Amino acid sequence: MFNIFDKIAHFCNVQRDCVIENLTLPVLYEAPLMLEKAGFSETVCRRLNIKAASPDLSDWEQTVSRIKSCENTVTIGLVGKYVELHDAYLSVAEALRHAGYSCGARVNIEWLDSETVTDEMLQKVDGIIVPGGFGKRGIEGMISAAKYARENRVPYFGICLGMQVAVIEFARNVANIKDAHSGEFAQNVPKVIDFLPDQSKETAKGGTLRLGAYPCVLQDDTVIKAAYGKTEISERHRHRYEFNNEFRDALQGAGLTLSGLSPDGSLVETVELSDRDFYIGVQYHPEFKSRPNKPHPLFSAFIKAALEGAMS
Repeated sequence: MFNIFDKIAHFCNVQRDCVIENLTLPVLYEAPLMLEKAGFSETVCRRLNIKAASPDLSDWEQTVSRIKSCENTVTIGLVGKYVELHDAYLSVAEALRHAGYSCGARVNIEWLDSETVTDEMLQKVDGIIVPGGFGKRGIEGMISAAKYARENRVPYFGICLGMQVAVIEFARNVANIKDAHSGEFAQNVPKVIDFLPDQSKETAKGGTLRLGAYPCVLQDDTVIKAAYGKTEISERHRHRYEFNNEFRDALQGAGLTLSGLSPDGSLVETVELSDRDFYIGVQYHPEFKSRPNKPHPLFSAFIKAALEGAMS
């Protein structure tokens, strides 16, 4: 009597051992182990005439075991304008979860719309992350989230636009730069975020995004350098606006740490408040480098700080 696999092989004209069952799993990252158990790699190599040893999945097995053994939970508020579509922030969400696994915690993400976010909502989270984005909609809500985190010493992680709104908030409410904003969203105001001089000449031609990997030098005695454990890093960028160097002295004088600079010192790549466990903004996208068995060090440091706050 034919079973379902025999029927599939017969009617699809494939060999019986080429029919691989794809089960629904409680943990996504179990999928490679499930496929290997069904002989997936051996079948593929045989069909392609590739001579290869069996894959060593011991590291992956340890990763899955670590995921299943998480005992703690930490709640992170993700404040963004596209939160109705969670996949818009998929890389960030997975990077948060990867970091949670390394800290023995499951990450519960509260998806907070930046157009409607309130302090009452933020009171329920252990950490706040503001990811990247473009356009003016929802910006004031992101700025208020950065303010709440700063005033209440809640771990804050700003990525790209999230760094920029943290700078705007600090400029307005700490450095007393009235109506500070970004040149992306407002004119005839102090633009603490703006095109660099050599960029603005080319706006009519397009192609003004800073794309790809760029080096960054981390400053001594900073939280971000401690998280990375090294001085020089390289991270991927995708943005158009920059920290405006005209306001460096004013913001530093008010207590903002310019913790990461381009090698020639001309670009501010990261900022932080160094008097707390984690309040960091980065101009780049560290989520792109995160892996389930190798979480990004910044995400790990962020989740660790949030978890410690939740358990204190």
